[in-house]
Amino acid sequence: MRTKDAQAAFVDRLDRHRGVLAKVAGAYCRDAAGREDLIAEIVAQLWRAYGRFDERAAFSTWMYRVAVNVAISFQRAEMRKARNVEPAEPAVLETLPAPPEAQSDDALALLREVIEELDELNRALMILYLGDNSYAEIAAILGISETNVATKIGRIKQRLKRDIAAHNNV
Repeated sequence: MRTKDAQAAFVDRLDRHRGVLAKVAGAYCRDAAGREDLIAEIVAQLWRAYGRFDERAAFSTWMYRVAVNVAISFQRAEMRKARNVEPAEPAVLETLPAPPEAQSDDALALLREVIEELDELNRALMILYLGDNSYAEIAAILGISETNVATKIGRIKQRLKRDIAAHNNV
């Protein structure tokens, strides 16, 4: 059983790093309801694991690691659910309003599109990179080497440049 002091410390730390929740949820869920569900699941998992948090590590690094792992599992579960849903007719889809991302700046929309097409590890890597985390922090969160982080980020940047160039030539 955890003490009220532990609960208060957890809530305080969670509040100081709530941006992590928004970044991860925003990268893995397009709709507000999905983001809320994912954030709730992340918080629940963080609380379950909080007793095992090593105080020698940065809370934000640990929080990112848990959040990304939960987001990946959450997305896989959502994909399994989606496979069992029959797609809407094209005529129905055309009547739906464009998502907010489609109404925003072209470059931002293209960046989001490229990130969404990445596999789970590379998507997590870019979320962390765009969140101004150092290569060392990203490596610690994802459990890969700093060299691997730098290599993967370089490749993703090259892909983004190609996609932007192709988009501008259309």
